[in-house]
Amino acid sequence: MIKHKDQRVAVFVDVANLYHSAKNLYKKRVNFKQVLAEAVAGRQLIRAKAYVVRAENEDEGNFFEAISQQGFEVALKDLQIFAGGARKADWDVGIAVDAIKMGPKVDVVVLCSGDGDYIPMVEYLQSTFGCLVEVISFRQTTSSKLIEAVDDFVSISNKKYLL
Repeated sequence: MIKHKDQRVAVFVDVANLYHSAKNLYKKRVNFKQVLAEAVAGRQLIRAKAYVVRAENEDEGNFFEAISQQGFEVALKDLQIFAGGARKADWDVGIAVDAIKMGPKVDVVVLCSGDGDYIPMVEYLQSTFGCLVEVISFRQTTSSKLIEAVDDFVSISNKKYLL
């Protein structure tokens, strides 16, 4: 896919999706600064937003600060713990709504997640606003249907994207 400097880009990062993929696949952490550089690819960055879950861990404050310093606007959500002990914290709907709201203002939406639940959002952005939609994620944990739906896919199953 041709990427040119005049394209306006919005980047939406499902931090938990990338974090758990890197941890489970490689026992490493994601280099979010490198992911952002790959997503922007020399184009005009309009917005970069990272969606994180607050689980009250000791290190998360430092992590949230670090990701903010790397150029991301950080969206926080508290981890929900239900009576039976089940835990829930996903940003799928929030990311989809934000991406759709940005659709008319950008040429390219970059989704950093491998979750196939985003396919309707991808198709909506493409058909309604004419946006190009790119996905950056780990190939091993990315839905093959999502890869088929997007205009470009970049696998970060590479050491330069890991810490």
